This record gives sequence, C-alpha cells and structure tokens, in this order.
Amino acid sequence: MKVLIIGGGGREHALALGLKADPVVTELYCAPGNPGIAEVASIHPVDVSNNDSIVALAKELDVDFVVVGPELPLVNGVADLLRAEGFATFGPSKAAAQLEGSKTFAKEVMNDAGVQTARSFTCTKRVEIEKALDALGAPYVVKDDGLAAGKGVVVTHDREQALAHAMACKKVVIEEYLDGPEISLFGISDGKTVIAMQPAQDFKRAGDNDAGPNTGGMGAYSPLPWAPTDIVEQIQRQVLSPMIAEMAARGTPFVGLLYAGLSLTNHGIRVIEFNARFGDPETQVLIPRLETPLATLLYKAATRDLEGITLKWREDSAVTVVLAAGGYPDVPTTGDPITGLPHIHSVEVYHAGTQLDAKGLVSSGGRVLSVTGMGSDLTEARNCAYRGISQIKLKGSYFRSDIALNAAVAEKGN
Repeated sequence: MKVLIIGGGGREHALALGLKADPVVTELYCAPGNPGIAEVASIHPVDVSNNDSIVALAKELDVDFVVVGPELPLVNGVADLLRAEGFATFGPSKAAAQLEGSKTFAKEVMNDAGVQTARSFTCTKRVEIEKALDALGAPYVVKDDGLAAGKGVVVTHDREQALAHAMACKKVVIEEYLDGPEISLFGISDGKTVIAMQPAQDFKRAGDNDAGPNTGGMGAYSPLPWAPTDIVEQIQRQVLSPMIAEMAARGTPFVGLLYAGLSLTNHGIRVIEFNARFGDPETQVLIPRLETPLATLLYKAATRDLEGITLKWREDSAVTVVLAAGGYPDVPTTGDPITGLPHIHSVEVYHAGTQLDAKGLVSSGGRVLSVTGMGSDLTEARNCAYRGISQIKLKGSYFRSDIALNAAVAEKGN
C-alpha cells in the first residue's frame, strides 16, 4: 500500500512511524513533512491550505491511501476532493470537520445528540459578550468560534483579559468553567462504527504547576492509572457513539479521528471540545502504545469497514515532553541551531517546528520537538523522556518539568 500523510508536525511524525511499522505499507510519503519525518518517508513540498495542490500530489504519486493530519485542510474540505478522485482518505468531510471548525456547530450537535457539555453563549457583539461574562462569572472561558492554531482559548480570572480576547474574535463562545481533571479520548470512526483508543492527559499551560498562558500542549501521558476502570466504556457510551450517530443522522457521517477533550466533573463527564483529527501531543504517547497495525486500522475506517475490530495495546506507559522555543506561545524565536538529539533506548524524538538550513537542524516554530519515553510504569517512562530532553541544546528553549509527575507519584503509592 502506498500511503501519503498530509502535514508536517509532531503528530504526523508519530503517525509516520506508526504507519511505517505496518507491513502492508510499501511506500510512505509525507507532505510537507519535516527533517524527522524525512528519515522514514519521502518528503514532498505542498501548501496544506491549497486543496488542489494536495489532490494533484496524490495523483502524481499514485497513492492508495491518504491520511490527513492537520485541521486546516480538513475544514477546507480536502477529504471530499480526495474521495471524489477515488482516493481512500482518513479524515472527515468538510461538513463533518465543522465539529472542530465551529464551536457553535459542535454545541448544536451535542445538544441534539444528548451529549453533556458546558453551558455557553455564542456572541458577536460587545453587549452580548459582557452579558455572557457576567452571567457565567470567573474563571472566564473564552473561545474563538473558528480555527485559531491552538491560540483561540483564554481561561482567566481577569475580566478585562477575557473581554479583550472575546473582542478580538469575529464570533466567540463564552462558556462556564468545568472544574475537574481533564482527559483526551480519541475515537476512530468509519461513519457508523466508532472505536475508542486509550485515554491520555495533556498539559496545556506553559509552566510547571499549570502556570502561565495556554499553549497547544506542553506534554502528555498514557495510560491514566487514576481514572475509573470503566472510563473508556463510559465515554464511548455517553460521548463518542451518540456524536457519531447524530452526525450520520444529519447526512454528514464522520469518517476519521474524533478527538474528545473532556472534564470529569462532580456532575459527570462533560465535553470541553472536539477536534476532527489526531491531537498533539497526545498522539505521541498513544501511537507508540498501539499494537494494532496502524495503516490497516485507518484504512478500514476510511473504507467504512471497522465493524468487529478491537484494538490491542502495549502494557507500557508513555510520557512525552515538549521542547518549546523561547517566546512561545506568543512570538517564538526561530532559526537557532538544535544539537544533542538523544539516541537512547525507549526514547523517541518527534520533530514539529524544525527545518534544515546551512547551519544544519534549526528551530522553525514554537513547539520544536517532543520527546517520548516508554517504560513499565509512568515513573520509568518519565525518567526516559526527561533523560532524553535534557540532552538537547537549543538556545532559549524551555520545557515543563512536571509532566505526569502527580500521576506517577500516585501510581507508585497504590
């Protein structure tokens, strides 16, 4: 099978390694890719915002299967065009990708599906925004209704900051704060059947102890030893299955990866957000733990043939820690040399914001690398990840030191 991955971040690097390991894959391509992905796949330049260029590349390479990584081309409808040209494609249609493309749309679908979420208001005018902020109170949760490259959400006790962020959005969703541990659960769907993956937890704030601004994610771990033993079954029953059924009933079946960001509140499971693709950095801990051949699995979803499939998982734990460039998440410093990439057993380095120039490997984005450690438990996995990331040299870079720390301590105590 000749497979093309669209994208060039840490998520796509993890997918590339997972797909490459499946014996059915004979050729692996990635566009635009990055220097890390180039070690396992043939790299081809493409503008991911240009649907015609993506379709033309798939034709040129004569691929059998396309896996779309980022949200932008999905929301732009590239999966529809690829399918129309006869390519098996893992990724939802433009209509189904609106679950990520519009938070208001997602709220409407949840309401119709009976899926529990935070109370919210969609606003376009200042008077509506102020009324919503007053009605829901602090901490304020303010979300850009559309795609915002991981920078669309502000959670703050500062009303002026909340108001300023809301006013900068064309359309904004203001919702109640959900108090409880957060988890991510991915569902792989063929439009009618949905299979839940293992849960993961990511860390959104830039600093230790959840201090600092929101980011696209500074690390993640899996499994979650503290979570209820039936948490996957609960989420499948209360969230994933109703959403997939509702999308099918609307005539817009969801074929691809449905990412559910969830809060385990005192009142039960509540949805924080949906994404229409693999999450980053959770993918970097889930793919290394998945034993089921990835290309075969995703192809079965793309060809509407998931019924009867069960996933197999490694017993190992995984922890990933993100190396961020100085200035991230505001204006990251780029173009600085990266050296000291580790070569350690049970450690994998995923490239995200990297590129090659005359100086060699340099930074090119805010989240530069993610380092995943594997181990028999979270403590061992953490030790591997931090041993690996501590070897990397990048001027001004930083990383959190507490990824999975509390969970590892609690696991040891049990």
